[in-house]
Amino acid sequence: MATIEDVAKAAGVSKGTVSNVFSKKRPISKEVTEHVMKVAKELNYRPNYWARSLVNKKTRIIGLNMRGEKLKMSHFQYSLLNGVLPVCYERGYRLLLNTLSPNYLNQVEHLASDPVDGEIILDAVIGDSRIEDCLQRNVPIVVIGRPSGEDETRVSYVNNDNISTAAKVTQYLISLGHEQILFINGPENRTVTVDRTAGYMQAFAQQGQSPSEGMIVHQNNMQTMTSLTYSYETALVRLKENPEITAVLTDTESMALGVYKAAAELNLRIPEQLSVLCFGYGGTFAQEFNPPLTGVDLHADKLGTEAILLLLEQLEQSDAGNKLAKRTIIPSDLVVRGSCARQTERLTKKMTK
Repeated sequence: MATIEDVAKAAGVSKGTVSNVFSKKRPISKEVTEHVMKVAKELNYRPNYWARSLVNKKTRIIGLNMRGEKLKMSHFQYSLLNGVLPVCYERGYRLLLNTLSPNYLNQVEHLASDPVDGEIILDAVIGDSRIEDCLQRNVPIVVIGRPSGEDETRVSYVNNDNISTAAKVTQYLISLGHEQILFINGPENRTVTVDRTAGYMQAFAQQGQSPSEGMIVHQNNMQTMTSLTYSYETALVRLKENPEITAVLTDTESMALGVYKAAAELNLRIPEQLSVLCFGYGGTFAQEFNPPLTGVDLHADKLGTEAILLLLEQLEQSDAGNKLAKRTIIPSDLVVRGSCARQTERLTKKMTK
């Protein structure tokens, strides 16, 4: 196997130049880089990854920490990856994906720290221990979502304006004449859940109203059932108990599918008798939504791109002393399809019984 000395000799450059081409520790001209890479390929040279890491004291690995659901990823998470990965590849970084469910976090084999230069944290919760752990270990981080409490001023983050977005979609349903709007929300300890709840309440307040008691329900963060099953069971019970509910807003696309299944079982037509709207619609279950689902495009790929750029900025300025926490807000868009409508049929049927 060829060595770094072999490449340097064949390319007519110094060993240090070859090292810098692969480590990217110092800038090398495009012409020299391309020449060295061509020679290295001809000689089948492969740098020792871990030896290089020991010398540079950097792994060139970025961690992406997201909370998984039975180790499965949502369309939002896949889209976010599509925003992160190209930037990593272009800048010579690898990505270490951690999708551990909270049920596994305390197992001994998962307690070791990851060999990363920096970390992107998704799904921030109130008092997030992942953030505190990185800060204590002096690991550069960027959060996707709003950090809670003092963390909001201590760490950089990328987010949607979830309060404004939730208010907008709730106002949209209210404008269609819906008064009893069931909100099947995410786990209560997530900051995005807190913000969406605030936006939902804000929309009613702007109309001089308040939602009926029990119209906001939260998924249990530690439950074993999927969000689809949870939403299906919740919608089934609530729609049976309260025929005045004419619209359902859900935290995710999979939750919306659960509502569709519950509506079908109760012989409720969407959107004539029940309107459904979700956050983060990405088309994962597009063929199963009939009619097509109205939802909010959170632009997860842009969230991912902005997060990795912020993190790399921190890494490249690692010797510049204290850095100010930055905040980037990515706009979201309501995409109207076929699952929401102005309707009074369900209420009329109840009144005439």
